[in-house]
Amino acid sequence: MRYSKQRELVMQTVQELCDHPTAEEIYDTAAKACPGLSLGTVYRNLNSLVEAGRVRRVSIPGKADRFDHTLPWHSHLYCTVCGCITDAEVDEKQVMKLVRNQKGMVQDCAVVLIGICADCCAKEPKPAE
Repeated sequence: MRYSKQRELVMQTVQELCDHPTAEEIYDTAAKACPGLSLGTVYRNLNSLVEAGRVRRVSIPGKADRFDHTLPWHSHLYCTVCGCITDAEVDEKQVMKLVRNQKGMVQDCAVVLIGICADCCAKEPKPAE
């Protein structure tokens, strides 16, 4: 991958916004440092970074893709209340057992849990006794 000032800016922005940002959130932040930057350039560079293995794409059905700078395999929780994505604790050994038991060849595996994050759960009113 050839060096590109804009690609490096996109990469830095993903690392700075460590909350699994969307392309639009990355653009909004990066455009402050590079006013001539276009949203299309951000998308192209994100795709290049994903293909090069420098950024991980987190896909949520029906929602905008998010981008993660943490490359080692891990899972995510998508909160249906606030829309945030957080890293989730999932037993990697169980997932690898599931992957190994598949027919054919699994090339990648992404576990995305959908529910309510800890912060939103804490805000929920407790039921009256």
